[in-house]
Amino acid sequence: MTDKKAPSSWTVLSWMPAVVMAVVAVMDVVAGPGIGFLPLVSLGPAFSGLVGGWRRTAVFGLVALVLCVALGLYDGLFEERRGFTALASVAGVTGVGIAAAVMRSRREGELASVRSIAEVAQRVLLRPVPLTAGPLQAAVSYTSAVAEARIGGDLYEVVASPHGVRVIVGDVQGKGLTAVETAAVVLGAFREAAHDEPDLVGLGERLERSVARELEGERFVTAILAEIGSGEGVVFLNYGHPAPMVARKDGAVDFPQPPAYALPLGLNAHGSEGPKPYRVDFAPGEQLLLYTDGVTEARDPDGRFYPLGERTHLLKDPDAHRALEALRSDLAQYADGPPHDDAAMLLLRYHGHGEGKSVPIT
Repeated sequence: MTDKKAPSSWTVLSWMPAVVMAVVAVMDVVAGPGIGFLPLVSLGPAFSGLVGGWRRTAVFGLVALVLCVALGLYDGLFEERRGFTALASVAGVTGVGIAAAVMRSRREGELASVRSIAEVAQRVLLRPVPLTAGPLQAAVSYTSAVAEARIGGDLYEVVASPHGVRVIVGDVQGKGLTAVETAAVVLGAFREAAHDEPDLVGLGERLERSVARELEGERFVTAILAEIGSGEGVVFLNYGHPAPMVARKDGAVDFPQPPAYALPLGLNAHGSEGPKPYRVDFAPGEQLLLYTDGVTEARDPDGRFYPLGERTHLLKDPDAHRALEALRSDLAQYADGPPHDDAAMLLLRYHGHGEGKSVPIT
C-alpha cells in the first residue's frame, strides 16, 4: 500500500474559492433565508485573489454574483434590502480582490526582476571556478544565510597566474549589501593582483591597501590566500581565517596553522605586523579544503560544532563536485535548520603521486 502525496498549498488555495462558494450555497439552501448565509458567497472572490491573476479573481467574482442572484431569487431576498446588500458585498469584495491581485502580480514581477539581477551579480562577483587549474581539480559550494539570497559576505576565487595557481577564500564582517560590496572590492583587487605580484606577500599587501581604501570604521575581512606552484606544496598567507584542511592519501587530516597570528584585512591600521607565509606539503592524490567559519561553527540541536575533520570520508567520490555536494548536504543535515551564517567551501584536488609534511617558510 502506497502513501498518497499530500496536496500542495497552491492546489488547496486554488480550489478553495469554488469549495467555499459551493458550501455556502448548500448551507443557504438547507438553512433557508432566515440564517443569512448569502453574503458569505463573497468569500469566493476574496480567496481567489490569493493565487492566480486578476482575471481569475474576476471570473470567480462573476460566478459569485450569478450565484448570489440565483440564491437571492430562490430565497426571495430581493423583495427587501438583504438581497441587494449581499450583491453589493460580493461586488465590493470582487473589486478589492482584483486590485489586490494586480498589486501582487506587480510585486511578483519586481521580485523576479530582482532575482534576475541577483543572478547576474552572482555570476560577476562569484564566478564559477575553473574545473581544472594547472595540476588541480576545483569544486566550490556556497550557501547564503539570507533566505532567497544568491550571494552574501563570503568570497572565493581561483586564478591560474604566471606565478602558479592562486586561491582566496574570505569572510566579510557583517551581512547584507554592505558585505557584498566589500566582497566585490576584495575579489576585484585579488583578480588583478594575482597576475601581477610575483609572490604571495606582495599579493596580500595589494589586497590590504585596496581594502584599507574602501572600508570604513571597524569593518574587516578574514581571508586565506594559497599558491600552488610547479613543485609539490602549497604556500598559505592567513589573515585571521580558519586554518585549511588537508586530507592526506593515508587518511590523515591536517589543519596547518600559521606560524603567528595576524589580523584580518582592513585592520592593519592598528599597526600590527602582517601575516607570514608558510608552506605545507600538498602532494598529488591529496585534497585541500578551504572554508569559512559558517562551516565549522554550524551546530547541531545539542549545540555541538560541526566536526569537519571527521567528515573526510565524504570526499572520497571520484568527482570533486559530487564529493563536495555530499559534504554540503551532511553539513545542512547536521545543523538541522536554516544556516545562521554564510558557508563557503572550496575543494582542490592535486592529481598525481607524492607526499610530504608541513614546513615553515623562512
